[in-house]
Amino acid sequence: MRTESLKGKTAVVTGAAGTMGRAVVESLSAEGMKVIGLDLRGDVVCDVSDPESVRKAIAKVGPVDVLVNNAGVLSNNKVEATSPAEWRKVLATNLDSAFYLSQQVIPGMKARRWGRIVNTCSLAAKTGGLTAGTAYSTSKGAMVSLTFSLARELAPHGVTVNGIAPAYVKTPMVTEQLTEAQRQALISQIPVGRFCEPEEFAHVVRFLVSPLAGFITGEIIDINGGLVMD
Repeated sequence: MRTESLKGKTAVVTGAAGTMGRAVVESLSAEGMKVIGLDLRGDVVCDVSDPESVRKAIAKVGPVDVLVNNAGVLSNNKVEATSPAEWRKVLATNLDSAFYLSQQVIPGMKARRWGRIVNTCSLAAKTGGLTAGTAYSTSKGAMVSLTFSLARELAPHGVTVNGIAPAYVKTPMVTEQLTEAQRQALISQIPVGRFCEPEEFAHVVRFLVSPLAGFITGEIIDINGGLVMD
């Protein structure tokens, strides 16, 4: 049984300047990992929606053991209100970035026969978006499919790929982009009666990247306070 520590391994976290990203960086750093945040305001400045920017960033970082694809933007516009530009921006940031990053780090993970990729998905992938818009919900549904595809391909190489589907983490997406009436209406539907704390999301990431989670791959772990049970 592989019980070695994460200490000394290198992790890359995208969207590291955001609330959830910072929580993940702090959590993995506490495990003794070398954690590099990719963001427009991160440790390594990178436009994760641009493949060349991603290539340069990963070349600068070097070998990556753990990749957390957490970068994302929210759009609450439904189909008729979604412009082509908004559609492309949301898909590029939420989905394309995960593909570009994974493509860059996978060869090294396969060569070392060890790696962890964790993708931030969303409850919106299952529900079609209770408050989220068409582009956002679609991007997260595609992220689930990307997770499955990579997990199937990489399992024989010692690399696991999983997703986390949070709902209403206490971030600006909830505290600023929803009205107070929307927030109260949502809380009334969540059985635990509150929003998710960023540290709770980070705890699930830490679990999935741990050596003892090596038999878990191709899973999407819900963290939604019982809002949807399946």
